Amino acid sequence: MDPARLTQIAADTVGAAQRQLPPEIRVLARGVAVHYEHVPAGDVLADGFEPDILGLFTGSAHGTELSQDNLAPPQILLYLDNLWDFAGGDADVFRDEVRLTYLHELGHFLGWDEDELTVRGLD
Repeated sequence: MDPARLTQIAADTVGAAQRQLPPEIRVLARGVAVHYEHVPAGDVLADGFEPDILGLFTGSAHGTELSQDNLAPPQILLYLDNLWDFAGGDADVFRDEVRLTYLHELGHFLGWDEDELTVRGLD
């Protein structure tokens, strides 16, 4: 699929997911930048992430900004080519995976670990 179209579908999907969040979480979510990249950058791979990673949260989790050495602003990276491949080229599955991956990474921003994400169905 055309890269610009994939980006538009993903952005629309993230926007819809944000609108469905409880108001107190929605405000926090809108403060986290979402970047749509096609594949992980070399530095992400050098950090040990697999080439087929779907998304990544970077920066400090909410509430820990002043207690950590990481001064980078929080951001969510969604890797569109990987999501598209994972979805098998199906636009509906792609939307579902973008939504799930976005919410998973947002959970990391909220301070949830992998076990907490699993309990919430965001694994």
